[in-house]
Amino acid sequence: MATPEPLDARLRDQDALDEIEMTSALMIAASESCERLSQRRVDEILGIAPEGRD
Repeated sequence: MATPEPLDARLRDQDALDEIEMTSALMIAASESCERLSQRRVDEILGIAPEGRD
C-alpha cells in the first residue's frame, strides 16, 4: 500500500480553515441545543464582543 503524500503547504488557506472551524462550532452548538441559538450565543461561539463592549 502506498503511503499518502503529505499535504502541500501551499494549499493551506488559514482563513478557510478558520471559517470551517467556526462553522463546525456553530453546528455542534446547534445540534446540542433544543432551542434556536440566540444571537448572543452565536456571537459567543464566534468570539464576537457584544456591541458597545470590547
